[in-house]
Amino acid sequence: MIRELDTVVLTVDLPEHRLKKGDVGTVVLLHDGAGYEVEFMTLAGERVTVVTLSRSQVRPVGSCEIAQARPL
Repeated sequence: MIRELDTVVLTVDLPEHRLKKGDVGTVVLLHDGAGYEVEFMTLAGERVTVVTLSRSQVRPVGSCEIAQARPL
């Protein structure tokens, strides 16, 4: 179950928001089981975007995963 302030992984590309599958964001708001507001930031702490996503567009972070950086 994904909760507010959880770290999540994007499961699809969203080129209109400069996001790619695998990007990591933070849930900032829950939408009554229908989806989430997720904030994506650079590693320097600058906001890239806040996006409304459906449950199928994100997944929880797994316990055996490693983050990867990419340029915007």
